[in-house]
Amino acid sequence: MNGQSCDEAGADSPTLRVFTDRVTSALHQNQFIGAAMKKKMKLGLSMRYLGYHLGSWRHPEVLPDGSSVFECFLDVVKTAENAKFDMVFLADGIGIRSNDEPRGSLARSRQNVELEPLTLLSALAPLTKNIGLVATASTTYNEPYHIARKYGSIDQISGGRAGWNIVTSWSDQEAWNFNRSEHLNYETRYERAEEFVDVVTGLWDSWDADSFVHDKNSGIFYDEEKMHVLGHVGKHFSVRGPLSVRRSPQGRPILVQAGTSEIGQRIAAQHSDVVFAAKQDLEDAQKYYSSVKSRMRDFGRHADDLLIMVGLTAIVGRTRQEAQDKLHQLESLIDPLVGLSLLYRSFGDLSHLPLDGPVPLPREGHAGLQSSARLYYDLAQKNGWSIRQLYKKIGMAQEHKTVVGTAEDVVDEMEAWVEAGAADGFNVTPTHLPHGINDFVEFVVPELRRRGRFRTEYEGRTLRENLGVPTPASRYA
Repeated sequence: MNGQSCDEAGADSPTLRVFTDRVTSALHQNQFIGAAMKKKMKLGLSMRYLGYHLGSWRHPEVLPDGSSVFECFLDVVKTAENAKFDMVFLADGIGIRSNDEPRGSLARSRQNVELEPLTLLSALAPLTKNIGLVATASTTYNEPYHIARKYGSIDQISGGRAGWNIVTSWSDQEAWNFNRSEHLNYETRYERAEEFVDVVTGLWDSWDADSFVHDKNSGIFYDEEKMHVLGHVGKHFSVRGPLSVRRSPQGRPILVQAGTSEIGQRIAAQHSDVVFAAKQDLEDAQKYYSSVKSRMRDFGRHADDLLIMVGLTAIVGRTRQEAQDKLHQLESLIDPLVGLSLLYRSFGDLSHLPLDGPVPLPREGHAGLQSSARLYYDLAQKNGWSIRQLYKKIGMAQEHKTVVGTAEDVVDEMEAWVEAGAADGFNVTPTHLPHGINDFVEFVVPELRRRGRFRTEYEGRTLRENLGVPTPASRYA
């Protein structure tokens, strides 16, 4: 600088301007690199009953019978796909899980009629292009061949976008629909589930990707060496195979699991591509995240081969007050009988207790709801909630994490969980649809993109490509 100090050179010095421009350019480049290096979140949309809030059907802007109307589902799926969500998700139960306790609660609940998930996904598949289509099916009241064939077929119809959410059925109401007087015990259900998944994945390996040569001149339809007979004989199932559906366009359909038990975590670590986790406490979520992923090495898998997506209910407003107003409106729509019915499965009949009194201990002997009952009780104890406050909290999003505030508030929380090693993404569980997903797409998604946390375009055509999880090798490879 020809002997001049920076002070002497002044703001108009050409040399200083060059130096300043270079620093500014470097800072901008570092910001760009930093945004690019941020972990991108995965997003799903759970759309059961057209809303997770207990009072959703009573909202003045919601179609009350929307859970039976195909166009309602198509509308929200299109919204999610336009926003580049990874998948839509349909939870399911194969019975109306209520004994009308307390009396009159069932007639006030929207949890009674809905469309069968696989039928719905088959209808959605040709009307969508990129978004994944995931639905629940029970290992308790199905057979492995049925599940392998149905999901394999949806995967073909959708071009490789199908996923199976693995669950065990826990309610007597479901058992009564399938020739049983009561449901299977906890240990048997999960033992059966573990073998069930092993059989299904084996059937999906029945054909190599290049099995079918379709040589009209020679008359050879498939290469005999590339068809595999499973020949499974186990404690619960005897299944010969092969499957009458060709190999999946994505190797095999995506496997999703949500269990928190030891055997549930083992199934996830061995087989699953995605875990749908119900967590409200960050520390608890971190422990679960670590627990599941640390088990994967036992099955020759890398921790990144599995995505943990936490259920998230976001009530979003342009201001925090607007978000609070939306919350209070929804809370006012919960009928006390419906709120008590939500607690009945875990705590028994509480209708004789004051609604503003303390929450009692969960009832004994209900193994199917061990984890959720304990979760609800612990939450009530930790926060000092009354019975009314507990059913209001659960009634908003069941056991899923809830954030009420602006888009910045929501994304701050999402980022905190991802950075803390508690989640790889989130399965959005809106209070009511289509409004809940519309708000999320309008406010939250742009903020995620501004921070470099979410895609602007799909990376591939299959669900597996967009999730970024590897294709499991065929057991016959």
